[in-house]
Amino acid sequence: MLQISPAGGVGGKRRDRANMSQQAVNGVQCRGKVLTLDNMNPNVKRVEYAVRGPIVQRAVQIEKELKAGVKKPFTEVIKANIGDAQAMGQKPITFLRQVLALCSYPELLEDKKFPEDAKKRAQRILEACGGNSIGAYSASQGIECIRQDVARYIERRDGGIPSNPDNIYLSTGASDAIVTILKLLVCGEGCDRTGVMISIPQYPLYSAALADLGAVQINYYLDEDNCWSLDVKELRRALSAARQHCNPRVLCIINPGNPTGQVQSRQCIEDVIRFAKEEHLFLMADEVYQDNVYAEGCKFYSFKKVLFEMGPEYSSTVEMASFHSTSKCYMGECGFRGGYMEVINMDPEVKAQLTKLVSVRLCPPIPGQALLDLVVNPPQPDEPSYTTFMKERTAVLATLAEKASLTEQIFNTVPGITCNPVQGAMYTFPRITLPQSAIDKAKEAGQAPDMFYCMRLLEEEGICLVPGSGFGQREGTFHFRMTILPPTEKLKVVLQKICEFHLRFTQEFS
Repeated sequence: MLQISPAGGVGGKRRDRANMSQQAVNGVQCRGKVLTLDNMNPNVKRVEYAVRGPIVQRAVQIEKELKAGVKKPFTEVIKANIGDAQAMGQKPITFLRQVLALCSYPELLEDKKFPEDAKKRAQRILEACGGNSIGAYSASQGIECIRQDVARYIERRDGGIPSNPDNIYLSTGASDAIVTILKLLVCGEGCDRTGVMISIPQYPLYSAALADLGAVQINYYLDEDNCWSLDVKELRRALSAARQHCNPRVLCIINPGNPTGQVQSRQCIEDVIRFAKEEHLFLMADEVYQDNVYAEGCKFYSFKKVLFEMGPEYSSTVEMASFHSTSKCYMGECGFRGGYMEVINMDPEVKAQLTKLVSVRLCPPIPGQALLDLVVNPPQPDEPSYTTFMKERTAVLATLAEKASLTEQIFNTVPGITCNPVQGAMYTFPRITLPQSAIDKAKEAGQAPDMFYCMRLLEEEGICLVPGSGFGQREGTFHFRMTILPPTEKLKVVLQKICEFHLRFTQEFS
C-alpha cells in the first residue's frame, strides 16, 4: 500500500515526495529522479530574470487564448517588455541582410541584383571562414579579419586611440561576454567572496549572473531626481557598506542606461575611472546602446576614450572590459547574437585563462560574427550601398529620437506618472504613484505592488510591461520599464492606453 507521511511543513512534503518516488510502478521499483528541486544547484534557483518573468509568461498564455477565440477587451498583446526591435516592426538594414544572404548562399554571388560592394564584403568574410563556409567553426576568439575590423572601428570611434585585435573577443551577443568576464572575477568564500557593484535600477542579466555564480551583489543607486545620474558619493557609500561582508572587486556601468535611458557625462565617466583606480576595482563598461543617444546636449563617450585621454596614470593601470552588440542601436539584429568585448590592461596570464574559457564554447555564431563585421565596417561614401545604408540608419535613429521625446511628453501629462527624459537607449522607466489600498491589495496577493499594477494592465489592456521591482528601485518607489520600439502610431496608442489605465486604476483604489 501507498504510505503517505503525516508530517507537515516543508520537511514533511519532501519526505512525502521521497516516499512516493520509491514506490513500485507496475511492479517495477522506482528509485525517483536523480535531479530534483531539492538537490539541484541552489544558485540556479536564486536566479531571476524579470524581462522574461511571470508577466511575460502570462502574456504568452493570453496570446494563445486570443487565438483560441477567447474574448478579451483587446485583440492583440503588445509586448513592450523587451528591446527586440524587429519583433516590434523595425525593418532590417538592407545592406546587412544582403551580405548575410550572400554568405549563407554563395550561389547568389552570381546574381546581378546584389550590389558589388555587398558581394565583395561577402567574399572577404567567406574567404576568412574554414572551407569558405559560414557553417564552419572559427577560432575561439573570433575570425581574425573581423577582430581587426573591430579594432579599427574602435580606433575611429575614439579619435585614433590604438586598439589591439588581440584584445578583442567576439561573443554571442554582449551578454555572453559579460558573464564570461564575471566568471573570471568571482572567487573567495564568506567575507572574502567577490562583490560586484551594479547600478539600481539594473539590467537583470547582472543580478541573474551574480546569483548563478554565487557572487555578492553590491547595489549603488542612480539619482532619479537628477535624470538617473551617477554620483561617486553613492559609489563610496555602497563600497564602504559592502566591505563589511565581502571583497568588492568589480564596478559595472551601463551607458547609455538600461532600463533608465540616461547618458552619462564625460565628467561623470572621469569621476568613475578615478574611483575605480583609487579603490582598485575592475571596470566593466556595458556600451551596447552607444549609437542610441537622442537628447540635446548629450553625447556618448566611451570609457576607453576617456580612460586614455586621462593619461598614463590611468590608461596603463585601470583594468577594464567594454562590451558592444549587434542587437541594439540602429541594427536591432537581436537574433543573430553578435557582439564583442575589448579587454584593457588585463594580466597576460589571466588573458590566457580567458582565451581558454572561451575555447570551451568553440566559437561564437559565425553569422553573428559576419553581421558584426558589417556593423563595424559599414559601406563607405564611394560604394554603391552607401546612400541607402545611411538613409535607413538615419531614419531608424531619428524615429527613435522622436519616440523618446513623445514618450516623455505623454507620460508627464498624467497625475501620478513621472517620466525622466529618455536621453538614450530604447526604454523609459517612469515612476508611478500607487494608492495605499492598491499596495495593500498587492501584498495580500503576495505580489510586489508594481507587479500587481502591470499584471492588471496586461489583463485589461493587453500591454506587457516589466515592473520596476524586477530591476531594483529605492524602497517605497514604484516603476515600470517600457520599450519605445513600437511603431510611432502604435506607440501613441500604447501610451494613451497606459495613461487611461493609470487614471482608472488610481480611481478604483482611492
